[in-house]
Amino acid sequence: MASLIAAGITMENEKRPTTPQKAKTHEKGPTAEELDEIKLTDYGNFTNRRRGSTDISPEGPQTPTPAVTGYQTPKSPGDIEAATPPTPRQQHVVGIVPSWSYPAMNKWRVLAACLIYVGNGINDSSAGALIPYMESYYHIGYAVVSLIWITNAVGFILAAFCTEILAQSIGRAKTLMASEVIMIAGYIIIVCTPPFGAVVFAYFLVGFGYALNLALNNVFCANLANSTVILGAAHGSYGIGGILGPIIATSLVSAKVLWSRFFLILIGIRILCFFAAGWSFWNYEKEGVSMFSNSLQQLASRQAASEMGEPGKFQLLRMALKNKTTIIGALFIFAYQGAEVSESGWFISYLIDYRNGNPAKVGYVTSGFWAGITVGRFTLTHVAHWVGEKRFVYAMGLAVIAFQIISWQVPDVVGDAVAVAILGLLLGPVYPCAATVFTKLLPGNLQTMAIGFISGAGSSGGALVPFLTGLIAQASGTWVLHPICIGFYVIMLGCWTVLPKIGKRQD
Repeated sequence: MASLIAAGITMENEKRPTTPQKAKTHEKGPTAEELDEIKLTDYGNFTNRRRGSTDISPEGPQTPTPAVTGYQTPKSPGDIEAATPPTPRQQHVVGIVPSWSYPAMNKWRVLAACLIYVGNGINDSSAGALIPYMESYYHIGYAVVSLIWITNAVGFILAAFCTEILAQSIGRAKTLMASEVIMIAGYIIIVCTPPFGAVVFAYFLVGFGYALNLALNNVFCANLANSTVILGAAHGSYGIGGILGPIIATSLVSAKVLWSRFFLILIGIRILCFFAAGWSFWNYEKEGVSMFSNSLQQLASRQAASEMGEPGKFQLLRMALKNKTTIIGALFIFAYQGAEVSESGWFISYLIDYRNGNPAKVGYVTSGFWAGITVGRFTLTHVAHWVGEKRFVYAMGLAVIAFQIISWQVPDVVGDAVAVAILGLLLGPVYPCAATVFTKLLPGNLQTMAIGFISGAGSSGGALVPFLTGLIAQASGTWVLHPICIGFYVIMLGCWTVLPKIGKRQD
C-alpha cells in the first residue's frame, strides 16, 4: 500500500512543471568598472572579410553578423557576473622580416659586413703563401708552424662564450668595433717580426676578434629576407679576399719584401672595417624592426621562462649546447672549414713537393681555389635557393669529392690547378647554404650564441685539421692532404644527413 502511495506521489510530481530558479542579479546592474574588466577578442576587419558580414550598399550600411569567438558578449547582468574571458594558452605573433633595403641602413650594413669578410678572406688565404717563408725565417718545420692555427682556434672558441654577452652589454656596433681593434693589435705584433712565440699569441688575438665579427655578421645576414643569396654575397666577399690574399702575399715576398710586412695591408683594411661597422650599426638596436625582432626573442624567452624559470646567460649557453642543430652544425662546419683551410694552406706545398712547382709561381694556384669559391658563392647560391639547400649541398659535396680525387691523381701542375679551382667553385656555396638552414632551425633567442659556437667549431676545424695534416705530412709527405680532405667531406655529408628537417625548430 505504501509503495502505491509513493508511486502516485512520483507521478504527480512529474506532471507538475518545475519553476526555473530566478537569476541572481544586481538591482542596479553592472558598474562601468565591471564592464571595463571584460576583455573581448577583436578580430577586426579580418573576421568581417572572412565571413562577409559587412556590406556597404547604396541603400545604407547593414548590420554585420557578430563574429564567433571563444568568448561571447554577455546579454544580461547575470551573464556579466558569470562570464570570464578564455585563458590564452600561447601567444602567436607575426614578424616583420627585414631585408636588404628595409630598413634603409641595412644596405650599408650588408656592405660593411662584406668589407669585413674581404679582410677575413685575405687573412685566411695568405697563410698558405707565407708558410714557406715563415718556416725559412724561423727555421721551423710543418708541425711547429701549424701552431698558428691552434692558437687561432683557441681564440675562436673563447669568443663563442663572449659574443652574446658583449653584444647585449655594449651593443652590436661597439662589439664589432672592439673585434677590429683586437685584430689590429694582433697584426701589429706580427708586423714587428717578433720571436715565433709572440706570432703564435698574435694569432690568438686575431682568432678572437675574427670570431666576434663572424658570428654577429652571420646572424645579421641570415635573418634578412632571401638570406641564402645575401649570405652568398657576404661569403663571396670572403672569397674575393681569398683571391687577393695569395696574390698580394706572393707578390711581396717574391719582390724580397719581408713576409711580416704583408700584415701592414691587413691593418689598413681593419681600420676601414672599424669605421664602416661602427657607422652602419650604431643605431641598430633602436630601429623599429630591430626592436620588434628583439621583442619577439624576449617573448620566446618569457614563454620558456614560464616553464623553466628565467634563463640567464649561462642557461642560454647550456640550452644552445644541448640543441641538436647546434651540435650537428658545429661538427658540419668543423669538417667543412677544416678541409677548406687545409686545401688552401697545404696545396701549394703539395705542388712544390710532388709536382716540382716553382714557389714563386704556384703560390697563385691558391688564388684560383679562392676564385672558384667566390664565383660559387655569388652565382650558385641562387640555384640553391631555387632547388632547396638540402639537396643542393648533397650534390655539391659529392662533386667536391670527385674533383679532390682528380687533383690528387692528375700528375700535372696545370691540371691540378684547374681541378682545385673547380673544387672551390663547388665548395663555395656550401657554407652560406648551411648557415641559412642552421638559422631556420634554431630558436631566435639562441641564434647568436649557437651560431657563435658553430663558428668557433669551424675555426677549430680550420686549425686542428691543417695542424693534423702538418704533423702527418712531417712524417709521410704532403700527399696526405687529399685523403684527409676526402675523409672530412664524407663527415660533412654525414652530418647533413642527420640534420633535422627544415620547418621544425629544435628547442
